[in-house]
Amino acid sequence: MSNVADIITRLQLAAQEGSKSDRRLASLVLSDLDYASKAAISEIAARAEVSEPTVTRFCRTLGCDGVRDFKFFLAQAIAIGGQYLRPEPLNRDVRDSRVVSAVTESAISAIQRTTANLDMPVLMAVAERLANSPSTLCFGSGGISSMMATELQNRLFRLGLSVVSQVDGELQRMYAAVATRDTTVVAFSVSGHARSVVDAVGLARQYGARTIAITGPGSALAKAADTVIPFEPIEDGNIYKPTPSRFALLAILDIIATATAELRNNKARESLRRIKQSLNTLKVDDPRLPLGD
Repeated sequence: MSNVADIITRLQLAAQEGSKSDRRLASLVLSDLDYASKAAISEIAARAEVSEPTVTRFCRTLGCDGVRDFKFFLAQAIAIGGQYLRPEPLNRDVRDSRVVSAVTESAISAIQRTTANLDMPVLMAVAERLANSPSTLCFGSGGISSMMATELQNRLFRLGLSVVSQVDGELQRMYAAVATRDTTVVAFSVSGHARSVVDAVGLARQYGARTIAITGPGSALAKAADTVIPFEPIEDGNIYKPTPSRFALLAILDIIATATAELRNNKARESLRRIKQSLNTLKVDDPRLPLGD
């Protein structure tokens, strides 16, 4: 079997730049992907008004070994990205209000469903570890997870804690290599299979660091960490809207940060006071503004 990374892109190029027969066949396939993935070669040839050998040559032009190989990659593309190839039409008449509802309702639903299943004793134990940890490392890779690693650093440093976030794979490994028993590692990965994060957690654990993963249960990262806070993404099928899982994951982070702040109590309050004093002196003197946000 050949190795075709993206058959749809190759079809799109063939429909624009291929020979006359290739353009005809590519347009036929793109207009009805399900049909092309299931129809016999004779049926495809007849509908495109070309010969069967022309269909075979077309498949090979796309990088496939033949028609069967082509159908495999086409079926794979439909299964993986079908929702992006056949999106439901937008109702333009109510677009504005629908967009607001789509974002807010899915965010609220994701937060409620996720927090309803939290194991609070585990989260409180994590908060206690963070509140007393001499050093904390936050790891994340990719859009959501890297954002969460950076945000956890943002939440913890203002409590007077020593914390660093790393989203670069090489730096994650380097920081993990100098971890000690005094180090706490918090790793984020929605999939649980971000290689750099999994490797860094495993390495830090070898050097005695306490490792915590917020990730999919049963994933590679979950198996690598000492403590796991299970997180499963909640999707609603809207391909145009950013994933509501971001809000659910942020809710978990905020719960941990709040519990950590309460456990540090006076130490946290003094750090927060200093930051507030510094910012209000240099910027706008308005105590109603969020703390450095």
